[in-house]
Amino acid sequence: MSESVLTPGTGTTPAAGPPAPACPAAGTAMPPVRHWPARDLAGVDFDPVLAELMEEGPVSRIELPNGEGWAWLLTRMEDVRLVANDPRFSREAVMDRPVTRLAPHFIPSRDAVGFLDPPDHNRLRRSVAPAFTARGVERVRESSRRMLDEMVTELIAAGPPADLTSAVLSPFPIAVICELMGVPAADRHAMHTWTQLILSSAHGADVSERAKQEMGAYFTELIDARADSTEEDVASLLGAATGRREVTLEEAVGLAVLLQIGGEAVTNNSGQMLYILLTRPELADRLRADRAIRPQAIDELLRYIPHRNAVGLSRIALEDVEIQGVRIRAGDAVYVSYLAANRDPEVFADPAEIDFTRSPNPHVAFGFGPHYCPGGQLARMESELLVDALLDRLPGLRLAVAAGQVPFKKGALIRGPEALPVTW
Repeated sequence: MSESVLTPGTGTTPAAGPPAPACPAAGTAMPPVRHWPARDLAGVDFDPVLAELMEEGPVSRIELPNGEGWAWLLTRMEDVRLVANDPRFSREAVMDRPVTRLAPHFIPSRDAVGFLDPPDHNRLRRSVAPAFTARGVERVRESSRRMLDEMVTELIAAGPPADLTSAVLSPFPIAVICELMGVPAADRHAMHTWTQLILSSAHGADVSERAKQEMGAYFTELIDARADSTEEDVASLLGAATGRREVTLEEAVGLAVLLQIGGEAVTNNSGQMLYILLTRPELADRLRADRAIRPQAIDELLRYIPHRNAVGLSRIALEDVEIQGVRIRAGDAVYVSYLAANRDPEVFADPAEIDFTRSPNPHVAFGFGPHYCPGGQLARMESELLVDALLDRLPGLRLAVAAGQVPFKKGALIRGPEALPVTW
């Protein structure tokens, strides 16, 4: 789950003028505006446009395929952390600006936690915090392990070849997030269908928006029915919070939708992790031989994998701020790239290499600051369980096709294999 998972909005973007003209600090030239197309990238190749932007300088200007105008892009870890944690850069203010953005249908939605600033953002997150603490994640660890063991047992019984994505990597995160959310098993398929439509730009804005509305209607009924619940699943926590009038029902539903969608991002993260391990068998062999290094290795894979396309949500500067000698003016749109920050050579030695011994590893795969992904611990737990189950129970696991023949998703905002053909 990532802080950069986007939340589609409802309705239209308010009319507004273009961003206020920005200027560099004295003596500094304005960087050119670079168009950043939405390419469908295969494998775990790093986005070549982002690589070029990183080479050109720590502060650049970009134009994405949709929306209006241009935005600043920050790629150095120091600057990314600054903006992500600085109240002078507002998510909420995006709702009044038609900023340049990746997908046509991702329009800000009022009351969505991804677009709230503190203290409202903190208030909303507090309502579900118990589900995402170490204790909350441990509450579902054993049930998650059992569900995964059943899936792997069925995979083995069916025999090779198989699609690891459809057999395990997709249904497992869906089952886990639904368990944590309090969604009954019978409704998991509908949740998965809605999520895929919401996260894809391939079907058009209307289809995505309709899927979001249908998921929202589902959670409205579920949360409302749990108003008196004392359980610790997310729907029950939100029901209790709305009952105490700590959050509105609209806020609770918006948060539930975001968490449900984010929970399925693990499918793509784990798909890329397994793709790396299957295309670089020496790494898989090392994890089989040394179980103790697995948590550290998973952290390194989380740093390394390019989990999304382009960038996520923008922020708006509320006042003039100078970064790396460039003056960002009040009203300017600003993006940070967590992918670029995770390859910052000033922070990570040999950042383009996978190093299972890397320590410390201060990556920002789950974001940073107030909008840090609440499901970070859950995603780590799922990844650990997947690596344990697949490497230990299938010692001969390998790709059934050449690496270049593995199909990757097209038109998706979150990167990952469409299928992962394997044999053993």
